[in-house]
Amino acid sequence: MKTAIYGGAFNPVHNEHINVALAAKNELGLDRVIIVPTNVSPHKSGSLTLRAKDRLDICRAAFSNMEGFEVSDCEIKRGGISYSYVTCRRFKKLYPEDELYFIMGEDMLKSFASWREPEEILKCVTPAVCARGNTGGIKEAIKAFSSRFRREVVLFSYVGGDVSSTRVRTLAALGEDVSQYVPEEVKNLIRMRGLYALPEVWGVRKLLTEERWRHTVRVACFAAKAAPRLKVYEYDAIVAAALHDCAKYLGESSPQLKGFLPPADVPAPVMHQYAGAYVAEHTFGVTDKGILNAIRYHTSGRENMSPIEKLIFLADLLEEGRDFDGAETLRALFESDIDKCLLTSLGSQLEYLKLQKKPIYPLTRRAYEYLKENI
Repeated sequence: MKTAIYGGAFNPVHNEHINVALAAKNELGLDRVIIVPTNVSPHKSGSLTLRAKDRLDICRAAFSNMEGFEVSDCEIKRGGISYSYVTCRRFKKLYPEDELYFIMGEDMLKSFASWREPEEILKCVTPAVCARGNTGGIKEAIKAFSSRFRREVVLFSYVGGDVSSTRVRTLAALGEDVSQYVPEEVKNLIRMRGLYALPEVWGVRKLLTEERWRHTVRVACFAAKAAPRLKVYEYDAIVAAALHDCAKYLGESSPQLKGFLPPADVPAPVMHQYAGAYVAEHTFGVTDKGILNAIRYHTSGRENMSPIEKLIFLADLLEEGRDFDGAETLRALFESDIDKCLLTSLGSQLEYLKLQKKPIYPLTRRAYEYLKENI
């Protein structure tokens, strides 16, 4: 028989997980695919992570009615950090006569050398790999893998789409519909159990226009995706993004601003960052100083910004709905060098304000000068 192991956090399972598994089964002629949710993933931390039981139930909901698929709880029962070499040994022992494969995406193949005991994994299984986006990257990854391990890789032709568990988690955290990204059974389970939900920030939607709320959701998705690169907790990124514009439309007499003392000499377009930090603390109960400062300086920036301050400043500017001239260039720069992206963004902001003969807030100028001196 041909058996494939498909492991991962599945936090949660989404449509691309299912598409990859189906493509591997059909193209490689697999008799069965064993879905193995991790107990604790060795390479992932800081995300909104469900209990292992919930992720196991999600996997069962997604795959239970699919012929040739089964869900194993072996890593969850084993406890501790889940290492693939232990799981592969287990299934090699269980099915010694089977051709064993291990399904993985391009990103996993690229990082394979950093896994625990990669040579042990390859004694048990053959990697079955698909591309993510264009196929040029996977060809280079296979070449590097073969050079390093002197082993063959089975490539199946499915090219994965741009769907991520991070986006699903972020949308669910904000109470948004996730049906575009997950099977109906998974969507229902997430909704019924309130999985990933952060109801403590849901009230912000009532303070915003629908257009501004859609912007807020996009900022949260951008920030959550980029959070690991800046070593920012996903929860912190989502909460800061959700509340960054919470005071955008509040007047001075709004009850949420009772007791708020606005700083002096702040240009009108900047004031909502200070009011937002106040509302985040006094209405939404945020006490984390890092989150509050990310809200407090998300429009102006400041000297020596913390990672979460940089993240929210740039997420607000570069979320996928922004289409100003140069946005794509800045997004590409963000992927390669966050500090240079921040410097370029601040420089463009100063130039725009100068050309428009609008007041330049001193914090913005100092933020630019600090980065220029210290990058």
